[in-house]
Amino acid sequence: MTIRTLVVIGHGMTGHRLVEEVRSRDRDGTWKVVVLGAESHPAYDRVRLSSALDGVPPAALSLVKPELYEDALVEFRHSTRAVAVDRAARTVVLEDGGRVAYDALVLATGSVPFVPPVPGRDLPGACVYRTLDDLETIREAAARTTTGVVIGGGLLGLEAANGLRSLGLSPHVVEMAPRLMPVQVDDGGGQVLDRLVRRLGVTTHLGVATSHIEAGPDGRVARLVFADGTSIETGLVVFSAGVRPQDSLAEPSDLARGERGGFLVDDHCRTADPAVWAIGECAAVEGRCYGLVAPGYRMAEAVAGQLLGEGPTRFPGADMSTKLKLMGVDVASFGDAHAQTPGALEFTRRTAGGDVYAKLVLDSEGDSLLGGILAGDAAAYPLLRSLLGRELPDSAEALLASS
Repeated sequence: MTIRTLVVIGHGMTGHRLVEEVRSRDRDGTWKVVVLGAESHPAYDRVRLSSALDGVPPAALSLVKPELYEDALVEFRHSTRAVAVDRAARTVVLEDGGRVAYDALVLATGSVPFVPPVPGRDLPGACVYRTLDDLETIREAAARTTTGVVIGGGLLGLEAANGLRSLGLSPHVVEMAPRLMPVQVDDGGGQVLDRLVRRLGVTTHLGVATSHIEAGPDGRVARLVFADGTSIETGLVVFSAGVRPQDSLAEPSDLARGERGGFLVDDHCRTADPAVWAIGECAAVEGRCYGLVAPGYRMAEAVAGQLLGEGPTRFPGADMSTKLKLMGVDVASFGDAHAQTPGALEFTRRTAGGDVYAKLVLDSEGDSLLGGILAGDAAAYPLLRSLLGRELPDSAEALLASS
């Protein structure tokens, strides 16, 4: 039996899921898997990244089971950066000049932080929040200041703010949109979220733009200045303003990109080259990129099915519903949360104290659940998510009241 070589570029959460899927399902040992990871760390739980600032050792976040290190059909190569793919020769070209041959190649390069073109963004003390190595940079800068600023009020921005809290800093969150988590929640949910995180010691600045970052006499970050001239004295600015697909291999490998970036693939996660796939945040599936880990896992399962000649072999799309606990605050968003369906009806409920908000989006007849938002209390999320697209068994008010 000939053993073929599968090369996976990227050892993040999605790339590692592919390794697990292939090795657990390849009972005959038909594939050897070679994983090329640019980071020095093996795959880790990036969702829990901020816990590493709170004293959790990086090893506790690792996703790699010990038996995989002993598996003769798995080779992990970390601190190894791919710079091109020679598709004609079916080899991956490495930064050090080496080459790795493949029979099948999966791109799982993930994403990179988006850093807006703010003057001063390159000063010492200005950081991004994405990897374990980034946390070391943040920790060093935090030791020099008492106040930290996070630019970006989305999921990662609030996680970063929580990390700064754990380091003993007074965190500020700056968001250009008029509310926190603008993609997931509406104005009502944003108001509750803002109230609750402020209560936890986070100062929020919403609907504002950053003008520039100023250096102090030592050449390090000393002040963040807003467009209206007001400022925050700080020695640490963390950019967490979203991510972009890490598709830098596209051009040197002559692979097509999606309109908004990412390796362009079909609904089987395959590029125009039948030996090359892309999964996770770097993949533009029929032109669309997915920024959550769950869709990446479904892509990994689909590609493993194709490699092993079993199902599933097609990426079925993804449920973009999310349920999170940010700094102890429950937030959930599911289905058509922003009521974009023509004729959709909205039912909202707020508690008298203003700490809980719920919105259900119903069809034009008010009979079927299309989506919703929960902030402050997400106990109803499992039930409501299970009812998506179905006729409601009770009134919207009764469903929320019984949760």
